[in-house]
Amino acid sequence: MTVVVVTDSSARMSADEAQRWGIRQVPLHVLIDGTDLRDGVDAVPHDVHARSHVTTSGASPADLAETYRKALADSGGDGVVAVHLSAALSGTFSTACAVAREFGSAVRVVNSRSAAACVGFVATAAARAAATGADLDAVEDAARSAVTRGHAFIVVHRLDNLRRSGRIGAAASWLGTALALKPLLGIDVDGRLVPVQRIRTVSKAHAALLDAVADAIGERSASVVVHHVDNHDDADALGAALTARLPQVESLTVTDMGPVLAVHVGAGAIGVALTVDG
Repeated sequence: MTVVVVTDSSARMSADEAQRWGIRQVPLHVLIDGTDLRDGVDAVPHDVHARSHVTTSGASPADLAETYRKALADSGGDGVVAVHLSAALSGTFSTACAVAREFGSAVRVVNSRSAAACVGFVATAAARAAATGADLDAVEDAARSAVTRGHAFIVVHRLDNLRRSGRIGAAASWLGTALALKPLLGIDVDGRLVPVQRIRTVSKAHAALLDAVADAIGERSASVVVHHVDNHDDADALGAALTARLPQVESLTVTDMGPVLAVHVGAGAIGVALTVDG
């Protein structure tokens, strides 16, 4: 058997991609007026980011325990590596660590220190290692190595959602009260959402996002995912600009950011997740 990799729905992995690598996904949750909806399982309204009385929560202990238990059994005892959304952005990682203790050293939990497709990149790196027959230690090492190769940036069109959710963290004082800002934010090495640049127009913000991605990639080859919240046209345009500027990019995909992240960043947001080759 082989080591099995688990992640959560923040990774934005398609069903085909998850199936290809044998990656299991645990749902995060969106709560609308008290109704609990599981990301990737239940139908979540497309405009959830624009609704009032919406909150999110991490993967539940019961879902994590059930998924880990089945994954461990399917591995034939070889073990499980679980890659989850940044501990600085969600309680999922700490919950996962508590649940994993029930399984001793057979379940290893890795903090992706990122979000969206960067979580998926780490999970896929681990699954690639597992597919070669690597043991549990080696698969965990592959995941931790991939964490250091990921970068994520985002431009938000309004700050309301971030302020309401509290995810703006250390950036709050830096951004002040100017809700008209279109700031460029990034995820730092500790997995926190931090300010990169104060910008007042969407076009300049997207240009700054393009520059930030180009600087992060440099001359290296990379895989890139452009995420958006109800803003497919701008996401496509950014993807085309990245492809033209960075011909060494091996793959570039445009996809939605998912309901959980959308609730926190709001309509119009554009994000880029990337991993550079090691």
